[in-house]
Amino acid sequence: MLDRRQTLLAAIAAPLAAAALKAQTPPPSRSDPAVAAGLPEPNETIDLWPRGAPGMPGGALVETVDERSKDPQVTDRAVHGITKPRLVVFRPKVPNGSAVLVAPGGGYRWVVIDKEGYEIGRWLSARGWTVFVLFYRLPGEGWAAGPDVALADAQRAMRLIRAHADRYGIVPERIAAMGFSAGGHVCGDLATRFDRHTYDPVDAHDRLSARPDIAAPIYAVQSMSLPLAHPGSRSLLIGDHASPALECAHSLQFNVTAGTPPCFLVHAEDDDVVPVENSLAFRAALKAAKVPVETHLFQSGGHGFGLRRAMNKPAEIWPELFVNWARTHGVG
Repeated sequence: MLDRRQTLLAAIAAPLAAAALKAQTPPPSRSDPAVAAGLPEPNETIDLWPRGAPGMPGGALVETVDERSKDPQVTDRAVHGITKPRLVVFRPKVPNGSAVLVAPGGGYRWVVIDKEGYEIGRWLSARGWTVFVLFYRLPGEGWAAGPDVALADAQRAMRLIRAHADRYGIVPERIAAMGFSAGGHVCGDLATRFDRHTYDPVDAHDRLSARPDIAAPIYAVQSMSLPLAHPGSRSLLIGDHASPALECAHSLQFNVTAGTPPCFLVHAEDDDVVPVENSLAFRAALKAAKVPVETHLFQSGGHGFGLRRAMNKPAEIWPELFVNWARTHGVG
Protein backbone atom coordinates (compact mmCIF):
# COMPACT_ATOMS: atom_id res chain seq x y z
CA MET A 1 0.00 0.00 0.00
CA LEU A 2 1.43 3.36 -0.98
CA ASP A 3 2.35 5.66 1.86
CA ARG A 4 1.43 9.35 1.75
CA ARG A 5 4.93 10.41 0.72
CA GLN A 6 4.97 8.15 -2.34
CA THR A 7 1.49 9.30 -3.32
CA LEU A 8 2.53 12.94 -3.10
CA LEU A 9 5.69 12.35 -5.16
CA ALA A 10 3.71 10.49 -7.80
CA ALA A 11 1.22 13.35 -7.99
CA ILE A 12 4.05 15.85 -8.48
CA ALA A 13 5.97 13.82 -11.04
CA ALA A 14 3.11 12.57 -13.22
CA PRO A 15 2.13 15.89 -14.86
CA LEU A 16 5.79 16.78 -15.28
CA ALA A 17 6.53 13.61 -17.24
CA ALA A 18 5.06 15.24 -20.33
CA ALA A 19 7.29 18.28 -19.80
CA ALA A 20 10.59 16.53 -20.47
CA LEU A 21 13.39 18.73 -21.70
CA LYS A 22 13.06 19.43 -25.42
CA ALA A 23 15.52 19.00 -28.28
CA GLN A 24 17.84 16.64 -26.45
CA THR A 25 20.19 14.16 -28.10
CA PRO A 26 18.34 10.83 -28.33
CA PRO A 27 19.81 7.55 -27.10
CA PRO A 28 20.97 4.97 -29.65
CA SER A 29 18.12 3.01 -31.20
CA ARG A 30 17.99 -0.66 -32.03
CA SER A 31 18.49 -1.52 -35.68
CA ASP A 32 15.62 -4.00 -35.37
CA PRO A 33 12.87 -2.68 -33.08
CA ALA A 34 11.31 -6.14 -32.90
CA VAL A 35 14.33 -7.60 -31.10
CA ALA A 36 13.69 -8.25 -27.40
CA ALA A 37 10.41 -6.39 -27.70
CA GLY A 38 9.56 -7.00 -24.06
CA LEU A 39 12.32 -4.66 -22.90
CA PRO A 40 11.31 -1.00 -23.08
CA GLU A 41 13.78 1.33 -24.74
CA PRO A 42 14.29 4.69 -23.03
CA ASN A 43 13.42 7.79 -25.02
CA GLU A 44 14.06 10.66 -22.60
CA THR A 45 17.49 12.27 -22.36
CA ILE A 46 19.17 15.31 -20.84
CA ASP A 47 22.17 16.85 -22.60
CA LEU A 48 24.85 17.79 -20.08
CA TRP A 49 26.33 20.80 -21.84
CA PRO A 50 23.89 23.35 -23.35
CA ARG A 51 26.58 24.98 -25.50
CA GLY A 52 28.49 21.83 -26.30
CA ALA A 53 30.96 19.81 -24.27
CA PRO A 54 34.10 21.79 -23.37
CA GLY A 55 37.53 20.99 -24.76
CA MET A 56 36.51 19.29 -28.01
CA PRO A 57 39.29 17.19 -29.58
CA GLY A 58 41.00 18.50 -32.68
CA GLY A 59 40.06 15.47 -34.75
CA ALA A 60 36.44 14.74 -35.61
CA LEU A 61 34.70 12.18 -33.42
CA VAL A 62 31.64 10.28 -34.58
CA GLU A 63 29.40 8.57 -32.05
CA THR A 64 29.45 4.90 -32.95
CA VAL A 65 27.37 2.04 -31.55
CA ASP A 66 28.80 -1.47 -31.76
CA GLU A 67 26.37 -4.36 -31.16
CA ARG A 68 28.42 -7.11 -29.50
CA SER A 69 25.64 -9.57 -28.68
CA LYS A 70 25.40 -12.86 -30.52
CA ASP A 71 22.00 -13.54 -28.97
CA PRO A 72 19.16 -12.02 -31.03
CA GLN A 73 17.04 -11.64 -27.90
CA VAL A 74 19.59 -9.66 -25.87
CA THR A 75 21.31 -6.44 -26.84
CA ASP A 76 24.86 -5.60 -25.73
CA ARG A 77 25.69 -2.22 -27.23
CA ALA A 78 28.98 -0.39 -26.69
CA VAL A 79 29.23 3.31 -27.57
CA HIS A 80 32.36 5.34 -28.32
CA GLY A 81 33.07 8.67 -29.95
CA ILE A 82 30.59 10.39 -27.62
CA THR A 83 30.60 14.14 -28.32
CA LYS A 84 27.24 14.92 -26.74
CA PRO A 85 27.45 13.47 -23.24
CA ARG A 86 23.99 13.01 -21.81
CA LEU A 87 21.75 11.28 -19.32
CA VAL A 88 19.26 8.64 -20.41
CA VAL A 89 16.30 8.64 -18.03
CA PHE A 90 14.31 5.73 -16.62
CA ARG A 91 11.24 7.05 -14.81
CA PRO A 92 9.40 4.87 -12.30
CA LYS A 93 5.62 4.64 -12.35
CA VAL A 94 5.59 5.69 -8.71
CA PRO A 95 8.76 7.57 -7.68
CA ASN A 96 10.10 6.87 -4.21
CA GLY A 97 11.93 10.19 -4.09
CA SER A 98 15.38 8.70 -4.68
CA ALA A 99 17.56 8.76 -7.78
CA VAL A 100 20.74 7.09 -8.97
CA LEU A 101 23.32 8.21 -11.51
CA VAL A 102 24.66 5.08 -13.27
CA ALA A 103 28.03 5.00 -15.05
CA PRO A 104 28.36 1.87 -17.21
CA GLY A 105 31.75 0.26 -17.70
CA GLY A 106 33.76 -0.41 -20.82
CA GLY A 107 37.42 -0.08 -19.83
CA TYR A 108 37.39 3.61 -20.83
CA ARG A 109 37.34 2.28 -24.40
CA TRP A 110 33.58 2.58 -24.74
CA VAL A 111 30.41 2.82 -22.65
CA VAL A 112 28.54 -0.48 -22.31
CA ILE A 113 24.98 0.79 -22.15
CA ASP A 114 22.84 -2.38 -21.93
CA LYS A 115 24.28 -4.81 -19.42
CA GLU A 116 25.67 -2.14 -17.07
CA GLY A 117 23.26 0.69 -17.75
CA TYR A 118 19.81 0.00 -19.12
CA GLU A 119 19.35 -3.32 -17.30
CA ILE A 120 19.96 -1.86 -13.85
CA GLY A 121 17.95 1.20 -14.95
CA ARG A 122 14.90 -0.97 -15.61
CA TRP A 123 15.42 -2.98 -12.42
CA LEU A 124 15.73 0.01 -10.11
CA SER A 125 13.00 2.09 -11.78
CA ALA A 126 10.60 -0.84 -11.29
CA ARG A 127 11.30 -0.39 -7.58
CA GLY A 128 10.60 3.34 -7.50
CA TRP A 129 14.03 4.79 -8.25
CA THR A 130 14.52 7.43 -10.92
CA VAL A 131 17.58 6.29 -12.87
CA PHE A 132 19.92 8.40 -15.00
CA VAL A 133 22.34 6.40 -17.17
CA LEU A 134 25.41 8.47 -18.03
CA PHE A 135 26.88 8.59 -21.54
CA TYR A 136 30.27 10.02 -20.56
CA ARG A 137 33.17 11.17 -22.70
CA LEU A 138 36.17 8.88 -22.97
CA PRO A 139 39.60 10.07 -21.85
CA GLY A 140 41.51 8.36 -24.66
CA GLU A 141 39.70 10.33 -27.37
CA GLY A 142 41.65 13.59 -27.04
CA TRP A 143 39.47 15.83 -24.85
CA ALA A 144 41.22 18.81 -23.27
CA ALA A 145 40.32 17.71 -19.73
CA GLY A 146 42.34 14.52 -20.24
CA PRO A 147 41.92 12.05 -17.36
CA ASP A 148 39.32 14.32 -15.70
CA VAL A 149 36.91 14.34 -18.65
CA ALA A 150 34.60 11.57 -17.39
CA LEU A 151 34.65 13.07 -13.90
CA ALA A 152 33.61 16.44 -15.36
CA ASP A 153 30.61 14.77 -17.01
CA ALA A 154 29.71 12.98 -13.77
CA GLN A 155 29.94 16.21 -11.76
CA ARG A 156 27.79 18.08 -14.26
CA ALA A 157 25.30 15.19 -14.34
CA MET A 158 24.92 15.15 -10.56
CA ARG A 159 24.34 18.91 -10.51
CA LEU A 160 21.72 18.68 -13.27
CA ILE A 161 19.87 15.90 -11.45
CA ARG A 162 19.69 18.11 -8.36
CA ALA A 163 18.67 21.12 -10.43
CA HIS A 164 15.74 19.18 -11.95
CA ALA A 165 14.74 17.32 -8.78
CA ASP A 166 11.25 18.82 -8.75
CA ARG A 167 10.68 17.76 -12.36
CA TYR A 168 11.33 14.12 -11.46
CA GLY A 169 9.85 13.92 -7.96
CA ILE A 170 13.31 13.52 -6.41
CA VAL A 171 14.50 14.61 -2.98
CA PRO A 172 17.82 16.41 -3.68
CA GLU A 173 19.45 14.81 -0.63
CA ARG A 174 18.65 11.27 -1.82
CA ILE A 175 20.78 10.84 -4.93
CA ALA A 176 23.13 7.87 -5.31
CA ALA A 177 25.96 7.19 -7.75
CA MET A 178 26.63 3.71 -9.10
CA GLY A 179 29.22 2.49 -11.57
CA PHE A 180 30.58 -0.74 -13.00
CA SER A 181 34.22 -1.60 -13.77
CA ALA A 182 35.71 1.55 -15.39
CA GLY A 183 32.35 3.17 -14.71
CA GLY A 184 33.01 2.18 -11.10
CA HIS A 185 36.12 4.31 -11.33
CA VAL A 186 33.96 7.20 -12.59
CA CYS A 187 31.60 6.60 -9.66
CA GLY A 188 34.44 6.38 -7.13
CA ASP A 189 36.14 9.43 -8.65
CA LEU A 190 32.90 11.37 -8.18
CA ALA A 191 32.58 10.13 -4.59
CA THR A 192 36.13 11.14 -3.68
CA ARG A 193 36.75 14.18 -5.91
CA PHE A 194 33.25 15.63 -6.26
CA ASP A 195 34.51 19.14 -5.45
CA ARG A 196 37.55 19.09 -7.77
CA HIS A 197 37.54 21.89 -10.35
CA THR A 198 37.36 20.10 -13.72
CA TYR A 199 35.46 22.65 -15.83
CA ASP A 200 34.43 26.28 -15.79
CA PRO A 201 30.82 26.84 -14.66
CA VAL A 202 28.35 27.20 -17.52
CA ASP A 203 25.17 28.18 -15.65
CA ALA A 204 23.59 28.48 -12.22
CA HIS A 205 23.29 24.68 -11.91
CA ASP A 206 27.04 24.52 -11.37
CA ARG A 207 26.63 26.17 -7.98
CA LEU A 208 24.97 22.97 -6.74
CA SER A 209 26.89 20.18 -5.04
CA ALA A 210 28.19 17.29 -7.16
CA ARG A 211 28.59 15.03 -4.11
CA PRO A 212 26.46 11.88 -4.27
CA ASP A 213 24.69 11.03 -1.01
CA ILE A 214 25.83 7.38 -1.31
CA ALA A 215 28.01 5.59 -3.85
CA ALA A 216 28.16 2.03 -5.18
CA PRO A 217 31.30 1.18 -7.19
CA ILE A 218 30.62 -2.36 -8.48
CA TYR A 219 33.66 -4.54 -9.36
CA ALA A 220 35.32 -1.18 -9.84
CA VAL A 221 38.62 -0.20 -11.35
CA GLN A 222 40.26 1.56 -8.42
CA SER A 223 44.03 1.60 -8.68
CA MET A 224 46.07 3.11 -11.50
CA SER A 225 49.31 1.45 -10.34
CA LEU A 226 50.46 -1.83 -11.85
CA PRO A 227 50.07 -4.72 -11.23
CA LEU A 228 46.78 -3.91 -9.46
CA ALA A 229 45.51 -1.59 -12.19
CA HIS A 230 43.44 -2.81 -15.12
CA PRO A 231 46.00 -2.21 -17.90
CA GLY A 232 43.52 -1.07 -20.56
CA SER A 233 41.76 1.43 -18.31
CA ARG A 234 45.09 2.76 -17.03
CA SER A 235 46.47 3.20 -20.54
CA LEU A 236 43.44 5.15 -21.77
CA LEU A 237 43.06 7.24 -18.61
CA ILE A 238 46.63 8.29 -17.77
CA GLY A 239 48.84 6.69 -20.43
CA ASP A 240 51.26 3.78 -20.47
CA HIS A 241 54.15 5.80 -19.04
CA ALA A 242 52.37 7.72 -16.28
CA SER A 243 54.44 8.88 -13.32
CA PRO A 244 53.80 7.49 -9.83
CA ALA A 245 52.36 10.88 -8.89
CA LEU A 246 49.84 10.73 -11.74
CA GLU A 247 48.95 7.16 -10.81
CA CYS A 248 48.24 8.22 -7.23
CA ALA A 249 46.24 11.25 -8.34
CA HIS A 250 43.80 8.97 -10.16
CA SER A 251 43.71 6.03 -7.72
CA LEU A 252 40.58 6.22 -5.61
CA GLN A 253 42.19 5.05 -2.38
CA PHE A 254 44.44 8.11 -2.24
CA ASN A 255 41.57 10.58 -2.66
CA VAL A 256 39.28 9.38 0.14
CA THR A 257 38.43 12.04 2.72
CA ALA A 258 36.00 12.34 5.60
CA GLY A 259 33.65 13.98 3.07
CA THR A 260 33.45 10.87 0.89
CA PRO A 261 29.87 9.53 1.04
CA PRO A 262 29.03 6.05 2.39
CA CYS A 263 30.03 3.37 -0.10
CA PHE A 264 28.68 -0.03 -1.12
CA LEU A 265 31.27 -2.32 -2.73
CA VAL A 266 30.71 -5.54 -4.69
CA HIS A 267 33.37 -7.78 -6.24
CA ALA A 268 33.93 -11.41 -7.19
CA GLU A 269 37.08 -12.99 -5.79
CA ASP A 270 37.72 -14.82 -9.06
CA ASP A 271 37.67 -11.59 -11.12
CA ASP A 272 40.56 -12.03 -13.56
CA VAL A 273 40.13 -8.64 -15.24
CA VAL A 274 39.96 -6.20 -12.31
CA PRO A 275 41.50 -7.95 -9.29
CA VAL A 276 39.40 -7.98 -6.12
CA GLU A 277 42.26 -6.22 -4.35
CA ASN A 278 41.02 -3.02 -6.03
CA SER A 279 37.90 -3.05 -3.85
CA LEU A 280 39.86 -4.22 -0.79
CA ALA A 281 42.32 -1.32 -1.06
CA PHE A 282 39.48 1.17 -1.50
CA ARG A 283 37.66 -0.34 1.47
CA ALA A 284 40.76 0.02 3.64
CA ALA A 285 41.04 3.69 2.73
CA LEU A 286 37.35 4.26 3.52
CA LYS A 287 37.73 2.55 6.88
CA ALA A 288 40.82 4.61 7.71
CA ALA A 289 38.84 7.80 6.97
CA LYS A 290 35.91 6.50 9.05
CA VAL A 291 33.60 6.55 6.02
CA PRO A 292 30.78 3.98 6.33
CA VAL A 293 31.32 1.11 3.90
CA GLU A 294 29.55 -2.17 3.20
CA THR A 295 31.45 -4.80 1.23
CA HIS A 296 30.16 -7.95 -0.47
CA LEU A 297 32.71 -10.38 -1.90
CA PHE A 298 31.44 -13.35 -3.88
CA GLN A 299 33.52 -16.49 -4.33
CA SER A 300 32.72 -16.67 -8.04
CA GLY A 301 31.25 -14.47 -10.71
CA GLY A 302 34.21 -13.30 -12.72
CA HIS A 303 34.15 -9.79 -14.13
CA GLY A 304 31.30 -7.79 -15.61
CA PHE A 305 28.45 -9.90 -14.26
CA GLY A 306 26.01 -6.99 -13.90
CA LEU A 307 22.53 -8.49 -13.66
CA ARG A 308 22.41 -10.92 -16.58
CA ARG A 309 25.59 -12.87 -15.81
CA ALA A 310 24.81 -13.08 -12.09
CA MET A 311 21.54 -14.94 -12.64
CA ASN A 312 21.26 -18.22 -10.71
CA LYS A 313 24.49 -17.47 -8.85
CA PRO A 314 25.03 -16.18 -5.31
CA ALA A 315 26.03 -12.79 -6.79
CA GLU A 316 22.48 -12.44 -8.15
CA ILE A 317 21.47 -10.95 -4.78
CA TRP A 318 23.70 -7.87 -5.01
CA PRO A 319 21.03 -5.40 -6.29
CA GLU A 320 18.69 -6.37 -3.43
CA LEU A 321 21.56 -5.93 -0.98
CA PHE A 322 22.23 -2.48 -2.42
CA VAL A 323 18.60 -1.37 -2.11
CA ASN A 324 18.40 -2.60 1.50
CA TRP A 325 21.71 -0.92 2.38
CA ALA A 326 20.69 2.35 0.71
CA ARG A 327 17.59 2.50 2.90
CA THR A 328 19.78 2.39 6.01
CA HIS A 329 21.31 5.64 4.76
CA GLY A 330 17.96 7.26 4.04
CA VAL A 331 18.00 6.67 0.27
CA GLY A 332 15.43 4.53 -1.52
